[in-house]
Amino acid sequence: MPGTESLVAGFRAFRATYFEQRPALYEALVKEGQHPEVLMIACSDSRVDPALLLNTQPGELFVVRNVANLVPPYQPGSHYHGTSAALEFAVRDLQVRHAVVLGHSGCGGMRALRALRRGIRPEREFITPWVSIAAEAGEQVEDGQSDAEAERAMEQAALQVSLRNLRSFPWVREREASGELMLHAWWFDLRSGELWAHDEAVGAFVRIG
Repeated sequence: MPGTESLVAGFRAFRATYFEQRPALYEALVKEGQHPEVLMIACSDSRVDPALLLNTQPGELFVVRNVANLVPPYQPGSHYHGTSAALEFAVRDLQVRHAVVLGHSGCGGMRALRALRRGIRPEREFITPWVSIAAEAGEQVEDGQSDAEAERAMEQAALQVSLRNLRSFPWVREREASGELMLHAWWFDLRSGELWAHDEAVGAFVRIG
């Protein structure tokens, strides 16, 4: 298929780099298994690939991607919980040291949430209830803000909702309290190429890169 030709070429380049020129890395990963120190909860957006954005090597990140990089609250039950299952494995089995929720500007999921606040309900079976996880982030939008300002406010507020939801998982809360796990909220600006992090000491996002 023409649409996948570049992907196959990319795989060949990857194979040449990691299996032919530098085989030791994957030999170790196969023999010793994965031991990432960072859990990355990122958006499915094709423009925000965590491994590419952060220049990491295979085995360094355990990545969970979903629409709008949301963390649902702790709600064990009979439903399917893909994101929560990944969190559980990363925290309880891999025992990661850091959990980073990575948001970004121009997030389509947050735009869907803004539309809901305006009374516009798109005919989508799964997106609408999913983004409603961060419904309270819409309260950060103020009258008179430009679209860009409102989007940024919602995107960053949704990150804080996800941090709070992370802390609703008992084993996350316990590991954070013991100092074994640190939680982070990062926001990437696609327009400027800047990376921002929420500083809980000052209650605001500050540029870190």
